[in-house]
Amino acid sequence: MNKRVLKKLLFFIIIALMVGCFVYAEPALPIPNIDLNVKAAESPQEVALSLQILFILTILSLAPSILIMLTSFTRIVIVLSFTRSALGTQQMPSNQILIGLALFLTIFIMTPVFTEINDTAIKPFMEEQISQEEAIESAMKPIRNFMFKYTREKDMALFLKLGQLDSTVSLDDIPTRALIPAFIISELKTAFQIGFFLYIPFLIIDMVVASTLMSMGMMMLPPVMISMPFKILLFVMVDGWNLIVRSLILGF
Repeated sequence: MNKRVLKKLLFFIIIALMVGCFVYAEPALPIPNIDLNVKAAESPQEVALSLQILFILTILSLAPSILIMLTSFTRIVIVLSFTRSALGTQQMPSNQILIGLALFLTIFIMTPVFTEINDTAIKPFMEEQISQEEAIESAMKPIRNFMFKYTREKDMALFLKLGQLDSTVSLDDIPTRALIPAFIISELKTAFQIGFFLYIPFLIIDMVVASTLMSMGMMMLPPVMISMPFKILLFVMVDGWNLIVRSLILGF
């Protein structure tokens, strides 16, 4: 019996030594040591580099707002939302589908602007032909031209007046801080106008269905339940998505 116990003890000791060797052995792949230190800048060049990094991080954080507010995305997503509401299909198509469609339509419409920015600002800056300030100014010109094209004079005059700016200046002298909100409210008005005209045919269907149900004495049956299939049928027969997307693209 003592021999058996002794053998078991020796067996466990050997296992423990083997595990210890594996634990304390040097790993085959060394683990990298990452160290991030924050220290005071020792030269003006380091200060300028830190400011550039901070500026880039700020631009990246504002990129979604820039994409939404300075492009055709606002008008497109509002019109698509009006279309879904007019059909009365609740959450079909879903928000993800509408936003994805609006995003790709925005890329399709804004491709000439993005191409001009790449040719006049990004490429020369990457090749060190122009400075960072010149690259930012060159990148803003195509975007400003796009916004000026679809901004109403009344909206532009509103922000020039509120900002106490001269309304007789040229387009190049109009500050971007006044151009952006004027462009946004112009796009909102245009989108709501399109949405109003989208509602008219579907509203007529709702009125006809409601009048028919009332004349038949079916007061307890919701008219929306009957009119929705007819609205969907009408929308499919006229190829509604094709017409709406075509109108949105030609509007730009």
